[in-house]
Amino acid sequence: MTNFSTPANITLTPFWKIDIVETCMLTFHFISGLPTNVYVMWLIMTGTGSGVASEFFNLNLSVCGIFVSVNGLLILVSKWFPFQSLTALTQFFYGLTVTGHPLFQCLICVERHLAVVHPVTFLKYKPLRYRVICCTVVWIYIFGTCLFCMFIFISYTIHMYIWFCSLQFLLFLSIQLFCLVAVLRALKQSGPGESRGVREEENQMKRKAFYIIRVTTASLVVTYVPFIATGLHFIVTLKFIQILWSISYICFMLAGFVHPALYLHRTGKLFCFCSKN
Repeated sequence: MTNFSTPANITLTPFWKIDIVETCMLTFHFISGLPTNVYVMWLIMTGTGSGVASEFFNLNLSVCGIFVSVNGLLILVSKWFPFQSLTALTQFFYGLTVTGHPLFQCLICVERHLAVVHPVTFLKYKPLRYRVICCTVVWIYIFGTCLFCMFIFISYTIHMYIWFCSLQFLLFLSIQLFCLVAVLRALKQSGPGESRGVREEENQMKRKAFYIIRVTTASLVVTYVPFIATGLHFIVTLKFIQILWSISYICFMLAGFVHPALYLHRTGKLFCFCSKN
C-alpha cells in the first residue's frame, strides 16, 4: 500500500490490529499471487486455451500481476528495512497497480465488446501485431505513471495522488460500463433471417463476453472503490485513518485473484472446477 508520510491529523490503531493483518495479507498475496500469475503466463505461452494472439491482453495482465505480487514482498521488506530508496521503488511499482492492472482489464472488455458489437472491426485488428502496438503504447503510459507515483512519494503530495487515481478509476469504469451495456443490448437482439443453430451459437458467444465484462467490472469496483472512498474521505476530513487504508488494500489483494481464477476456469485448469468440466 502507499507509504506516504503520516499527516499530523491521524487516527491510529494498535500495532497488533493492523501490522499483523497487513503482513499476513502481503505474504499471502506474494506466495499465492506470484505462482498463479506465472502459471497463467505459462499456459498462454504454451498455447493452452485460445493461444498467445487471442490472450495477449491476459498475458500482459499476468505480467502486471507478477510485478504487483513482487511489490508486496518489497513492501514487507521496506517495513523491516526502511530505506528511502527501497520505499521509493515500491512506489514506482505501485504505478502498475493504479494504472497497469485496470488498464489491461479495460482493454479486455473493449476487445470483447468489439468482438460482439463490431465483429468486422474486430477481425480487422485481430492480428497479433495490432495488439503488440497497443500494448507497447500502454506500457509506455504505465511507465510514466510509475514515475509519477515515485514523484508523489518524494514530494509527499497525497492529494494529487488521490485525485489522479479517482479520475483514472472513473474513466476505466465508464468505458467498462459502456461495453457492458452494449454487449447486453446485443445479447437481446438477433440478426434477421438467422437460423436457430446460428442464433444459439452467437448468443453463447455474447453471453460469454457479457460474463467476462461483468466479472471484470465487478473486480474493478471492488479493487478501487474502497481506495477512492478512503482517499476522498481523507481530503474532506484531513483524517488519515489507517484501518480504512488497510481494509482497502485487503480488498485490492483479494480482487487481484479474480482474473487468474477466471482464466484458469475457462481453460479447465482451476482444480475446484475440474469435476464440472
